[in-house]
Amino acid sequence: MLVGEDHKNLLPASCIIGVIFMIIVDMIARTVTAAEIPIGILTALVGALFFAILFKTAKGDWQ
Repeated sequence: MLVGEDHKNLLPASCIIGVIFMIIVDMIARTVTAAEIPIGILTALVGALFFAILFKTAKGDWQ
């Protein structure tokens, strides 16, 4: 949705956004508590929230 449907732009953009997301989540996981929180837990929480927002705003346009 940010860069359009052209795979020439979509693939590099998704890689860059994914790397930035993982770096941010890793920094949060290392600094929030003394014990490291597994990155999988944080990414699952963010992904579930993102999916719930998308699901709520889709208005049944899945087809």
